[in-house]
Amino acid sequence: MIKQNVSEKLRNIVAQYLNNKGMPGSIKFSVEVTPKNIKADLLVNAAMPIAKKLKKDPKIVAQEIINVIIKELPELIEKAEIAGAGFINLCVKNEILYEELRAIIKEKDKYGSLPENNKEKIVVEFVSANPTGPLHIGHGRGAAIGDSLSRILKHLGYNVVKEYYLNDVGNQMLVFAKSVEIRYRQLKGDKIHFLEDGGYKGEYIFSIAKRLAAEGKDIREIDFKNEAVKDILKTIKDDLRDFAVEFDNWFSESRIAVDKDQNDRTEVDKLCMSLLSNGNAYIKDGALWLASTKFGDDKDRVLKRSDGRYTYLASDVAYHKNKFERGFVRLINLWGADHHGYVARIKACIQMLGFSKKTLNVVLYQLVSLVRNGQPMAMSTRTGEFVTLRAVIDEVGKDACRFFFLLRAPGSQLEFDLELAKKQSNENPVFYVQYVNARCSSILRESKNRNDIITDIKNINFDLLNRKEERDLIKQLSAFCDTLYLSERTMSPHYFTAYLIELADIYHKFYEKCRVLSDNSNLASARLKLVEGVMVIIQNGLNLLGVSTPDKM
Repeated sequence: MIKQNVSEKLRNIVAQYLNNKGMPGSIKFSVEVTPKNIKADLLVNAAMPIAKKLKKDPKIVAQEIINVIIKELPELIEKAEIAGAGFINLCVKNEILYEELRAIIKEKDKYGSLPENNKEKIVVEFVSANPTGPLHIGHGRGAAIGDSLSRILKHLGYNVVKEYYLNDVGNQMLVFAKSVEIRYRQLKGDKIHFLEDGGYKGEYIFSIAKRLAAEGKDIREIDFKNEAVKDILKTIKDDLRDFAVEFDNWFSESRIAVDKDQNDRTEVDKLCMSLLSNGNAYIKDGALWLASTKFGDDKDRVLKRSDGRYTYLASDVAYHKNKFERGFVRLINLWGADHHGYVARIKACIQMLGFSKKTLNVVLYQLVSLVRNGQPMAMSTRTGEFVTLRAVIDEVGKDACRFFFLLRAPGSQLEFDLELAKKQSNENPVFYVQYVNARCSSILRESKNRNDIITDIKNINFDLLNRKEERDLIKQLSAFCDTLYLSERTMSPHYFTAYLIELADIYHKFYEKCRVLSDNSNLASARLKLVEGVMVIIQNGLNLLGVSTPDKM
């Protein structure tokens, strides 16, 4: 947490500097880790915006701020100097790095975490695939992003609930049930044609029908919709479990669109009546319209058709209202990028419910393209069946699957190289990172054969870790917390894959240049603690991504 601590102290210094100049208040500036070719730890740009306000040379302002830093932060900053046109380069004292390493080793999986329930109650809703077929790889990417983001938020102290919204109501469910029924009748010998348009034709439809036929029930006793949803839901849950995704809650649309109260009204009914009474909905041409343009949508939307059927939007608004009623104060939805046009209308609905649109965060993610041996793969068959998540998990494994899904920001296109994901070499990024953990485990196991190793951290002389490779490694370990907060701020866990790959790069350079189990027991003891710190961070980071940490490879 070095960068955060420095940033906080610099904000106070800059505020005091502005106050002394007769400009009370604050100013936006950034504190960033310096590029690798710069011999400093942090880069500060505060002098630039201040100089613009004061109409002074940025270098003069930078030197004045440096003078205050040297005076106020002698225990933290080793050196501060002007860079370029007025940037400030800071070198952190080695002892600060050593203290951070001590904290990592001491706190282990709690490093960077905050107390549970320290912050507001959040519901993260993701995947939510319709129960009409198995999950495909697009759903898999959404699952990896949503689950990893939830893990990160929990680590930061938020009260997080992971929720799957089960769309088990509507015309698509009727078509799904009818598709199963037709296949069932065909198995029983009925000469019946399949649905000409819109029927579900996947092999899994046959599997459900075969299961029902084998049970020998009379067709009049079979609820084809419930039976089909039961089978698909089991498949979805099994796939997600094997993908290391466990939901806290499965919320059925039936709960708000079908289940009725003592007055014979559903939650959707009550919502629409409320919107109509407060002027946020109106009747036109026999249909009920949501006045969403009042809150930034490009046009008003139909909630209830003239034939009395509710739209999907009506259920979605009622569902979001239900989330607030259950005590959630922040809603995070992960949707495919094809839902981008839906964001404005849902945010408009949030405002109509009396909440700030800022209470809803929507993370849009692009789909995935598969590549094998450099050639793009067909994503679906003639029957419209997509490549399933299960097929990819079975081929490359859960770890590679999750890590690859998280290599890019959600909004970026993702190319998934199946052959690369299976390689047991440093070319494969997940193998590259996991191998660091295995190598560290091996070193620590070997160290137990030595009697001269110091194990009590209080007696370790960390000053011996003075080589560039050692210092660079500790700096990267200390950036774990920065990555946590960056992932939270951007709602994207992909920063952790990049962080861990860079940590692996730095570790390998350290391993090549610095012999850990040397004859110098004091140096060996210090380096072993550094290796232990690397293991803690690798394991913490991979756990946040839902990836395992094998100690042998």
